[in-house]
Amino acid sequence: MTAETHRPQTDVDRIAEAHLDAEVALSPISATHLGLPGHDADLDDLSPDGYAAHSRLRRQTLAALADATPVDDVDRVTVEAMHERLGLAEEIHDAGLDLGELNVIASPLQGVRDVFDIMPTATTDDWATFASRMAKVPAALGQWVQSLTVAADRGQVSPLRQYDRCIEQCADLTAPDGYFAGVLAGASVDGAPLPETLATDLRRSVEAAAGAYRDLATQLAPLRERAPEADACGREHYQLYSRSFLGATIDLEETYAWGQEELARITAEMAAVAEQVRPGATVPEAVEALDADPRYQLHGTDALREWMQGKADEAIELLDGHLDIPDPVRTIECRIAPTETGGIYYTGPSDDFSRPGRMWWSVPRGVTDFGTWRELTTVYHEGVPGHHLQIGQTVHRKELLNRWRRLASWTSGHGEGWALYAEWLMAELGHMDDPGNRMGLLDGQSLRAARVVLDIGVHCGFEAPAEVGGGAWTYDKAWDFLSAHANMDKGFLRFELDRYLGWPGQAPSYKIGERLWLQLREETARREGADFDLRAFHRRALDIGGVGLDTLRGAVLG
Repeated sequence: MTAETHRPQTDVDRIAEAHLDAEVALSPISATHLGLPGHDADLDDLSPDGYAAHSRLRRQTLAALADATPVDDVDRVTVEAMHERLGLAEEIHDAGLDLGELNVIASPLQGVRDVFDIMPTATTDDWATFASRMAKVPAALGQWVQSLTVAADRGQVSPLRQYDRCIEQCADLTAPDGYFAGVLAGASVDGAPLPETLATDLRRSVEAAAGAYRDLATQLAPLRERAPEADACGREHYQLYSRSFLGATIDLEETYAWGQEELARITAEMAAVAEQVRPGATVPEAVEALDADPRYQLHGTDALREWMQGKADEAIELLDGHLDIPDPVRTIECRIAPTETGGIYYTGPSDDFSRPGRMWWSVPRGVTDFGTWRELTTVYHEGVPGHHLQIGQTVHRKELLNRWRRLASWTSGHGEGWALYAEWLMAELGHMDDPGNRMGLLDGQSLRAARVVLDIGVHCGFEAPAEVGGGAWTYDKAWDFLSAHANMDKGFLRFELDRYLGWPGQAPSYKIGERLWLQLREETARREGADFDLRAFHRRALDIGGVGLDTLRGAVLG
């Protein structure tokens, strides 16, 4: 069935959509991220009862699916994908791992604040909704502390390092020049101040939220005393986390060895490109030369945003004829993020595309100069043919997929694996031949391969590579290994290492996901022989949506 054929709704579709409706009612934060209206003034119930409500919903949906009869291949994929995603979430819940989750990037500490970045603020009504949700931050954070405490009483406490970094994040957010101060300074409509009553409500809400984050730092301190010093989660939990992020089961020993081999291959290619940048140069010397080359320099965040937007728009034009890009997906918006963490990320379009897909750059405080040689590959990763095409195309396929498949079946290995594959695709199509841009591509790939090794090795207790002395992994060995294979700002790399240590299984999902995407393409090409069409393969695979990679493979290969 093609995406242009209007497919009648089935019982399986109705179960999936009823699940999504109930899920976003329980998680207003998810509703906002998905662009589903009606929940923007609220926040999630982060108490143990809130987590239990999600579990009841998953079990009810799985029971309903067991009684449903799929009528076609679309239904069969939906059933398999929902069983995989919801069933795995239940395994994680039964292990108590969701209740005690705290890390530097993807726990409720960040999620409660991050949702405000994508809320509209163009009108006074928008700001009123913003203020209403902000007023609920203290309650949400209080509920989360309850959950962390219950988890701790059951023996589930995140590592000490994560507690220390999260307490620091609370201080950064509430500093005089932090996020909350910035909200009040920037609150306006068309450049005019907000009406007095609304401005007062917003100020009270923001001050209460800032106070809640200051209190959170204090409330985390007793839990910190119960936190283990060891960063590793252990092999049993790691296998669960890995399945969660990939939607696939992998051989951890084989993947650990492959990661080291892939890293060696990339390192050798970087040395060859360094020679192209400057004859006789080592990789660090080539990096220094590229950083100093005015052809790759940008000054100021305005110039950075304009460059991002220009390259993102250019990529869409370059790929006409190579990829199917639906009309609504031809619009992407590039923005400087209101935070200062140093990350670059993508947020998808709303269901009706009234909010476009957006690429965000969170510029660290004090950074005003940027090197484009590092970042062109990132534009392709976050934009087209990366996340923006992948997510936007899926959201667009209303004729083919139910809303759960279009909006809520995201799996990291599928999404991040595709985005890394997209970077190589641009190189394959001849758009990364410039030695500087090629070095940027390889430097990013080196980081992704290094963290396969580091993440699996640390958390599963495998022997460290000989280059860092072998034996057991330590924080210092992990830092030396990461620093040796990523020519990036040391502050950024410190955050990256903390992220890997606190979010097991997620960082490797990029490179492992890319590997599984490439394997799927190769196997499809072998099967189809002379009939293989790369554009058709991309369209068919992306039309399936962001399901787990085992489900994707089965759906593509049949």
